[in-house]
Amino acid sequence: MKRVFCFLALAAPALAQTYYSVPGPDAPELAPRGSFSVGVRTLDLLHRNQIDILHFDKATGKAPLYDRPLKVELWYPAVLPPGAEEKTTYVSRNPGNTNPPGDFETAGKALRDAAMAAGKFPLVVVSHGYPGTRTFLSYLTENLASKGYVVAAIDHTDSVLGAIRPFQSTLLNRSADQLFVAAEVGAMPGVDGGNTAIIGYSMGGYGALTSAGAGLNPAGAVAAFVPGGYLADWFAGSPKYQAISRGNLKAVVAIAPWGEQAPYKAWDSAALAAIRIPTLFIAGDQDDVADYAGGIRPAFEQAVRSDRCMLVYENARHNTGGNPAPAGMSDARMLGFFDEPVWRKERMNAINQHFITAFLDWTLKGDISRREYLHPVPERSGDGKWVLPEGTQDTGGYSPGKDAAGNLFWKGFQRRNALGLEMKCLPAR
Repeated sequence: MKRVFCFLALAAPALAQTYYSVPGPDAPELAPRGSFSVGVRTLDLLHRNQIDILHFDKATGKAPLYDRPLKVELWYPAVLPPGAEEKTTYVSRNPGNTNPPGDFETAGKALRDAAMAAGKFPLVVVSHGYPGTRTFLSYLTENLASKGYVVAAIDHTDSVLGAIRPFQSTLLNRSADQLFVAAEVGAMPGVDGGNTAIIGYSMGGYGALTSAGAGLNPAGAVAAFVPGGYLADWFAGSPKYQAISRGNLKAVVAIAPWGEQAPYKAWDSAALAAIRIPTLFIAGDQDDVADYAGGIRPAFEQAVRSDRCMLVYENARHNTGGNPAPAGMSDARMLGFFDEPVWRKERMNAINQHFITAFLDWTLKGDISRREYLHPVPERSGDGKWVLPEGTQDTGGYSPGKDAAGNLFWKGFQRRNALGLEMKCLPAR
């Protein structure tokens, strides 16, 4: 869920374009863009013979089949022609549950339809909330592509801004969309589909945990939302669910995942314990949509067979995943779709870029050194210590984690900048 702007150049001297995938100077160490130029293209996929739950017939108790359209934005490491510039614009409808009219623009730092760089790159599937769009997390999708990932972000049909339809479609189709796109894009040239991760925000997190092996709970309220028993194929004990191949899925990032809070209880403890791959949860401890205390934290704690960490933003609500609000937006209701009441959104995005980069470099690229960034000490960032000896100049460098002077500060953060965060990590057992 998120969309962005166009920072316009003013009269001379012209101002440089600002892009959300380019973090500011206060960003932690792994947040800046990588060495690759970035290309972007749009794919139109069809997931054939899917349940058309929105045309469920109460008289017969049946729903027809249809070919489900999915628009996908694909970012990737690219080769730029001489003189070409990484520059594009993403257009989205305004937020709101009643499909209000009007568009807004997001400036993108990517070249449309550029040639893919040589090599074979791990795949990251990105899944927005209800509602949202495929460019809602462009601060992250472009950033990851510059670091050597192919990133496929889905427009989930019936959940897209400006084309929102009843919720049962989202509940039924979210994981199916993710796994289908992972398979389709994973088979493309230049994509290492055998090393795939899913990043899901809000309802995308619901889908990501289900895709990772947490089958749905038949006794939870979520099961009752979908008529005709069509959600049963996604129940934990279903033969169809058990038969889903997840061999290529190596990791999941669940940002403010919706579903475990009462009364929905999308999963039970046994289902969450079936997740066997590393998981990174990201949440605000004041989340009033997915309920941090009653939903997100219990889901994290019950995923006992996953090597997992949870980054917690103190005093943040639900908007921990997407782009900042578009420039010039003044409607308070629409601003509430993007921004946080306490956190500066650009700062939050940079922290996400840092930790998600560490997590994916570890799980998809096998860079074990990145695990240290994910296990900072102390658990609460504000309890860290980085004291400069008297007369010493602060160089603005990044913390090594622990140094010979006895400082213990979150690795990769600048002095005084690790504040308001917690990182909880639990090993698989």
